[in-house]
Amino acid sequence: MISYLIRKFFYGSAVMLGIVVVVFFLFNILPVDPARMTQGQRADVQSLQTVRKEFGLDKPLPVQFAYYLNDLSAIGIHLNTPAEQLRYHYIKLFPISQYKVIALKWPYLRRSYQTSKDVVSLLLEVVPNTLILATTAMLFAILIGVFLGIISAVNKDTWIDRSALAFSTLGISAPSFFAGIIIAWFFGFVLSKYTGLNMSGSLYSYDPFKGEVITWKNLILPMVTLGLRPLAIIVQLTRNAMLDVLGQDYIRTAKAKGLNNNTIIYRHALKNALNPVITAIATWFASLLAGSFFVEYVFGYNGLGKTTVNALEMSDFPVVMGSILFIAFIFVVINILVDVVYVWIDPRVKLQ
Repeated sequence: MISYLIRKFFYGSAVMLGIVVVVFFLFNILPVDPARMTQGQRADVQSLQTVRKEFGLDKPLPVQFAYYLNDLSAIGIHLNTPAEQLRYHYIKLFPISQYKVIALKWPYLRRSYQTSKDVVSLLLEVVPNTLILATTAMLFAILIGVFLGIISAVNKDTWIDRSALAFSTLGISAPSFFAGIIIAWFFGFVLSKYTGLNMSGSLYSYDPFKGEVITWKNLILPMVTLGLRPLAIIVQLTRNAMLDVLGQDYIRTAKAKGLNNNTIIYRHALKNALNPVITAIATWFASLLAGSFFVEYVFGYNGLGKTTVNALEMSDFPVVMGSILFIAFIFVVINILVDVVYVWIDPRVKLQ
């Protein structure tokens, strides 16, 4: 297990390095001047040069990339000054010269061009909102999807089965941004008198008398919209896996022994049918973080997606790059965790 995890760690690190290379050079070849975006179109040459120097934009691209890798690396080379230590919050390991040290630190995603705030601080403000949205959407998809899949498999070729398949096909066919617009209009505008839901709004809002308050109803429509497509996938996967398992010899033996139908389905069949469903759940949970970009923007939900889209509109590349790297990291971690969960769910699976 330990050797497997170490090997997966190195594979994951290689994937992250590849993503860093693509993201960095992709955003640096765009015909956009961040200094001009920050200072405005009427800024003088001296102000622009000062901003470029402050953000390291005056150096050649390979040098900028080397500095960026040094910032992202957990172990990097840094100046041995109070200002540098305050910026990176590093722990000195050992000196390599009079002015530089090898240091241990958290990855540094730099500062926003627009607000000059730490990108990590900006992401930490909105990531919890997106995690809540993605988690509730995934729970909604799992509970409804697995239940419909089981009901569909048990009632194969009946109107219940056909209705579940029609619903799942519709869910897969509707893109999140389109479904979001329809759901927001219908439930947040047409039926708002009955549902009490808003077309837009964030989880946290500010009340002049109460301060910051949680508005849970603003989570319902984005959650349903975001969970609709994984729900549809889970219905079909659960149905197909259950049909395959229900035809196995040990299920027929269990029936011959006179075991209760619910015991056969939920204790014997469902557990062995969950492997493909777990894969879908893990992949979709990571995808929901990326898919939340459009959903959050449609519903005005203050999360990682809305922040990234706003940063992209303002050419605030450190924020956009930080968001992409965060999502990529989540993908890598979840893929490793899925392999471990496989072993726990199904003893036949071995990590090799």
